[in-house]
Amino acid sequence: MQLNTVIFDIDGLLIDSEPLWNQAAAEIFANYGVHLTPEAYATTTGLRTKEFVAWWLTRYEQDPAIFPRVEKEIVDLVLNKISREARTLPGVNYIFQFFQERGFRIGLATSSPPELITIAKKITGIETYVMAEASAENLPYGKPHPQVYLNCAEQLGVLPVSCICFEDSFNGMLAAKAARMKCVVVPHTAEREQAKWGAADLQINSLEHFTDSHLQQLS
Repeated sequence: MQLNTVIFDIDGLLIDSEPLWNQAAAEIFANYGVHLTPEAYATTTGLRTKEFVAWWLTRYEQDPAIFPRVEKEIVDLVLNKISREARTLPGVNYIFQFFQERGFRIGLATSSPPELITIAKKITGIETYVMAEASAENLPYGKPHPQVYLNCAEQLGVLPVSCICFEDSFNGMLAAKAARMKCVVVPHTAEREQAKWGAADLQINSLEHFTDSHLQQLS
């Protein structure tokens, strides 16, 4: 199957928002007596906020009745932080131009709420490139379930096997592979040497490092 479509994750791949998610969660969780290490946060990167909240508050034996309130508090705070502080990561403009010049259809697929997609497009300036966008926020399951990627492919009118996905998280990589898509991972510097990325089709250190040779390798 010829590759003709590319789908990008957002958090930690296009914008440097992952630390802001951690900051927002830490501030809100502290109000409920929950304190996590950076290593603990890393284990749940890529999950939806509702799953992240349920996972950690359950472990801290918090009342499930407060989960929706905590989720909303974190989302409201992080969207504010991202709007004010997030920066475009290296290679974003390059990679979108790269695929546009080669006639690829381009989409976004994220575990984050739709509001973040709007903010991220504005921050990065990629509005004119994006042909479809999908959020897992209101799906029955988020990443590592493949549904958000399958939904994006459907919106783009393409088969999943014709898609390349770019991800920075382990859960996102699993979602892309479960959707039967090629997956390129761009891990955070501290995680690059971890063996778990071996399940990806390709690992690179930056979006700006992707070349025609890599595209041929994936094909």
